[in-house]
Amino acid sequence: MATRHLLAAVFFVAIACGCAQVPEDGDTIFQVSTINALLEGVYDGDISLGGLKRHGDFGVGAADELDGELVELGGEIYQLKVDGLAYPAEDSLKTPFAVVTFFEPDNTVLSDRSMDYNQLKEYLDGLLPTENIPYAVKMEGTFNYVKTRGLPRQKKPYPRLVEVVKKESKFEFHDVNGTMVGFWFPAYMEGINVPHYHFHFITEDRKKGGHVLDCEPRNVRIGIDNSPALYMVLNEHGEFYSADLTETEEKKAELEEFME
Repeated sequence: MATRHLLAAVFFVAIACGCAQVPEDGDTIFQVSTINALLEGVYDGDISLGGLKRHGDFGVGAADELDGELVELGGEIYQLKVDGLAYPAEDSLKTPFAVVTFFEPDNTVLSDRSMDYNQLKEYLDGLLPTENIPYAVKMEGTFNYVKTRGLPRQKKPYPRLVEVVKKESKFEFHDVNGTMVGFWFPAYMEGINVPHYHFHFITEDRKKGGHVLDCEPRNVRIGIDNSPALYMVLNEHGEFYSADLTETEEKKAELEEFME
């Protein structure tokens, strides 16, 4: 099972409200819940965004009841809703899944190459010193094209994520300035987080954005923050406790569909 290999990174797990002291530096990723829990429809959160900010100024996540996706940039969190707009998020809003860090890039490069999304990921792969630790990745500048999506708010009984995605809204941006905020996780952490790249986008004016489905950067500054420590907080409620979080081929296929 994938989780057997987690000792390759410094890895801590805590229950939501009883956490030990979290190292607060750019080398530690703070994660709420697991991606498999989100796939299973665990959309109620325990941790407020105000609390989340204490553990990072940069990151991505999902809003309570899956009411849009989240992006944190410079310590400000925005809620990217189904209408494609970005709203300043209230500190009281909770999250069922989030990944944040204090962004301190170990490597910064400038790229003026026009690339499609696959070429971009190959280019980024060449900047990673190893495939055995996670990274925070930020790209800011001008993009020829960005395609995003937003998800609608859900009501109980919550459907599984694969059903929610069927009702997603998609948006396209052309010749746009903005920032892609995201992470790269090793393949052995599948089920814990999204393997490889996961990005959210927000425009330069902080008015629009969403989960990135496709993009073509034109002139961007890329920052990569090596993050060998992961501190994960698990949700403390019945839905999480009863969810089947076993990694399966079906879940793997559902996650691939979600990312596309």
